[in-house]
Amino acid sequence: MRTVLLTRQAVAVAAVAGLGVLGISAPAIASAAAANDNAPQHAARTRPLTRPALPAGQRYVCPPAGPGQMTCMSIVKTASRLTAAALTAKATPAAQRPYLPADLRKAYKIATAAANSGGGRTVAIVDAFSDPHASADLAVYRHTFHLPACTTSNGCLKILNQRGKGSPLPLANANWAFEESLDLDMVSAICPKCHILLIEATNSSDVNLGTAENTAIARGAKYVSNSWSSNGESSSQSALNHFFNHPGHVIAFASGDFGYGPNYPADLQYVTSVGGTSLRHASNGRGWTESVWGTSANTSGTGSGCSAFQAKPSWQLADANRANGCKNRTLNDVAAVADPNTGVAIYDSYRAPSGPGFYQVGGTSASTPIITGIYALAGAPVVNTYPAEYPYLHARNLFDVTSGANGNCGTAQAYLCHGIRGFDGPTGLGTPNGTTAFGLRPVRRITLVDPGTQTRGAGTAFSLKITGLDTRKVSSLHFVESGLPAGLSIHAILHSTNGLISGRLPSAPGTFHVTITGKDGSASGTTHFTIVVS
Repeated sequence: MRTVLLTRQAVAVAAVAGLGVLGISAPAIASAAAANDNAPQHAARTRPLTRPALPAGQRYVCPPAGPGQMTCMSIVKTASRLTAAALTAKATPAAQRPYLPADLRKAYKIATAAANSGGGRTVAIVDAFSDPHASADLAVYRHTFHLPACTTSNGCLKILNQRGKGSPLPLANANWAFEESLDLDMVSAICPKCHILLIEATNSSDVNLGTAENTAIARGAKYVSNSWSSNGESSSQSALNHFFNHPGHVIAFASGDFGYGPNYPADLQYVTSVGGTSLRHASNGRGWTESVWGTSANTSGTGSGCSAFQAKPSWQLADANRANGCKNRTLNDVAAVADPNTGVAIYDSYRAPSGPGFYQVGGTSASTPIITGIYALAGAPVVNTYPAEYPYLHARNLFDVTSGANGNCGTAQAYLCHGIRGFDGPTGLGTPNGTTAFGLRPVRRITLVDPGTQTRGAGTAFSLKITGLDTRKVSSLHFVESGLPAGLSIHAILHSTNGLISGRLPSAPGTFHVTITGKDGSASGTTHFTIVVS
């Protein structure tokens, strides 16, 4: 399996690349997090910490992500504070104001679903620090746009710390408070009948946010929106992967606001990677048009690209066999509006940029809760499946984005940074056209988790678990292989749906392209990966 490094990535990885993401072994992660929520972290990165300059009149809401930290993916138009009267006045042309809930529902053809679906479903939002005005600000937004009340008093809104307790909540932070307002407002705009669970991590460290992720799942959320990421990838980031591997749950991640280049954790095969578009009114059948958010000059814009480290999920076939296609995980899967110039309206009052009021905001922090909310409208995820796969089963139920760029990725892999017909990096399969692409009927499905390239020494003993997921309860799967080197075989692990490849590798070097299929009656799932014998 070929690893592709990106043009915006740094040429070298820091010397600590051989250490764990946290500078500690993986088994020590949980105990270290419990001992010290504020412990410094570090991670070797594949691109510098600097961010592209923004156009005049825009600013990043959160500071850059340092080692072991995450940053929010929102951008505010600094001179955009508006009053409710100005936003709702019939005299204000729609093209001259940020998008309101009704606009988003029209653009993505979900007005009927938003009016009738989502009741009893809980969307979780994971963010860092505390927004002391979260409940009050959400009340203003929902009242302004005639959405049903969602408060802590009526049980619709819950705000908990990363350990699932109502107190003490973390220290307040104006930047992340603004991010929380954006997330709460976008989930409300898309799924007004959904309940909302806001989990506030102690700070923006990767471990604390990962702990908050697990808490959201433990508290019953089937849909989790994450509008934050690192600034690039790490050669040893996999130590954190367990926080985000939750089959049967929607785990959506912002792909980033720094233009072409992959970011973690959006690069994981377990999550839905959400890109960003520029959304504009148009005189066409849809009434709207979309293009990739960004430019070809490597400025700010949606993240995208080919992961240097994460395995390609078996269901991401759109570019797997393309000439010069990405052989690892490709970002993104889907997209929605993120361009601050075609941004959404939110309400924020806690130390807001120009005082309490409505603001025009963009970034993949906007597109991610929009997509998460649409998943919630579509229905419950199917047990033992990764909902990131669902759009690939319903690609015709998405709006294809065929123009625009978010950077310079060369000609050989131009689809990774350009909007083209069909699948592309910046917008994946496209943007929502109703809810169909985000749901899956309860059917028999088998998923094999892709293990990625395995490099081992010639003549050495080999053992590799293949994780299998079956949507029905069975004692084991039947595994079939092709391409394994002589000396290796696969068998089912008793009392599980996993398989084990074991044996001794050949004494001569070679590269072996392996296909493993797990079967349960007529249902089957397949994974492809490479074993390199060195």
